[in-house]
Amino acid sequence: MLILGAIKLKEMKKDLHPENYRPVVFKDMSNGDMFLTRSTCKTTDTVEFNGETYPVVKIEISSSSHPFYTGKSKLVDTAGRVDRFQQRYGNIKK
Repeated sequence: MLILGAIKLKEMKKDLHPENYRPVVFKDMSNGDMFLTRSTCKTTDTVEFNGETYPVVKIEISSSSHPFYTGKSKLVDTAGRVDRFQQRYGNIKK
């Protein structure tokens, strides 16, 4: 048991995490933001982050680009779906 000031901290249990639990960078493909955390995600891609090379997991949207967290409404279009919708239904008026 570790004592930090008036707070008692318990030591981590041994063999609690899986063996492939390691630092991984998650990259938001809609705005390019990256953040480092620990994960067991399988990936073969790597990226340089803060001078180190880490495995990278590419994600379509994260809290840095999601309208709920940013307060901004923006369209995230990765496959041209918005353009196809506008071509089909853009001329229809109520």
